[in-house]
Amino acid sequence: MTPAIQTSPNAFTTSARDRVESYLAKRRSARKSEIVALTPDASTREYFRIPWDQGTAVAAVYPEPFDPEVHPYLDVTNLFLECQLPVPLVHDVDGSLGMIVQEDLGDRQLCQVFETASDEECEALLEQAIEVIARIQAATPTAFERNSIAGRLAFDEAKLAWELNFFFEHYFGSLRGETLRRGEAAELKVELNDVAAELAACPRVLCHRDYHAANLLIDRKGQIRIVDHQDARMGPASYDLVSLLMDRQPCPPSLAEVRGHRLYFLEERRRRGLDPIDPDDFAKQFRLMTIQRGLKAIGTFSYQTAICGRGALYEKHIQPTFQIVSQAADWLERFPILRRMINERIG
Repeated sequence: MTPAIQTSPNAFTTSARDRVESYLAKRRSARKSEIVALTPDASTREYFRIPWDQGTAVAAVYPEPFDPEVHPYLDVTNLFLECQLPVPLVHDVDGSLGMIVQEDLGDRQLCQVFETASDEECEALLEQAIEVIARIQAATPTAFERNSIAGRLAFDEAKLAWELNFFFEHYFGSLRGETLRRGEAAELKVELNDVAAELAACPRVLCHRDYHAANLLIDRKGQIRIVDHQDARMGPASYDLVSLLMDRQPCPPSLAEVRGHRLYFLEERRRRGLDPIDPDDFAKQFRLMTIQRGLKAIGTFSYQTAICGRGALYEKHIQPTFQIVSQAADWLERFPILRRMINERIG
């Protein structure tokens, strides 16, 4: 979930579709009618389904040219593939056109499958997704050994605090046009800084960074596949689990169900030889991460609504996410300023 869309002085003047047509013309493999635009999320990239060999592929088209040797998506994809993590295969790269052609995994997002699947099917898919998180974390040493960009980036205090400030700026400012009293703003920022500092002090493992159900696809064999993994970095062990269980939920999930999924995750970590984590300590970290990740998401939803004019997609997630953040803060019995300000604004 990219919070802000930025332009570059190196950006192409030709459209993404024109570059796809030019690329396919060289291959002599498609007519214009066979290029199907796919809907991006909050991203500078555009996606197209294109003919490829005897089937189809997906072209990710970037707004500017890139060097394949140092491209984050290709770097992290190679890392994940080496660790047998279920990302799409890369078929071809044309950095001069800003294009990566990759395996077509279809359109079955996990979040869509959840809408029609039975409770038993949903639980089985969730457990499969949780198992993948443990596998990602088990790849941590390989990220360092490869000197992957994912091993050189981290959710350190500065990054976590920046995301919380993004929330502060765009929820109160861009979306609500609200100027907080100086004392009130200072008190809230003290609490937000505490959140960032405590999470930054947690041991770090490899994280996908945006591991929610819209970024997980169910392939033709019924297996979960990962997309949108180019921003992988080191962070707390709870990060991707919070994203999976808490992102874009219509209401706070059952505490009992969340606890069960936390324990399942800790058992998966144990099975893969990862360092044990005390369940009570992990529950506290999970709640703290829920606050940070939730506020960060609200900042993105606010920015997309107020600045990018995409409220139809994002504004509906703001109040439910606040409820999830409030529930986590109540459970921790901390952050009274944040809890009061949420209650005053969402009732």
